[in-house]
Amino acid sequence: MLQTLVHYGCHLFIPLLVAYVFFTSHWKTAFIIMLSGLWIDIDHVLATPIFNPDRCSINFHPLHTYYALLIYLLLCLPKKTRLFGLGLVIHLISDTVDCAMM
Repeated sequence: MLQTLVHYGCHLFIPLLVAYVFFTSHWKTAFIIMLSGLWIDIDHVLATPIFNPDRCSINFHPLHTYYALLIYLLLCLPKKTRLFGLGLVIHLISDTVDCAMM
């Protein structure tokens, strides 16, 4: 239960905190764009079973690999893709915390 709260809390509250602290003038828009990083979980449909609470996503699902992380970090560089890239990086950090708690 605690692990689930931490996991989903990280997915929600870290982007909210980053948006509110670093993108103060347009924090709502920044928050929504960073939340769109949750779409990388679409790769979970390729796994059998789709959801396994005992499985670490990192390096198991294709969009949750270190290679993908490199691309997400590169997305953080241009201003136009920065928020989306940041959302993806935060997503992987949240999943890494979840894996460490297993």
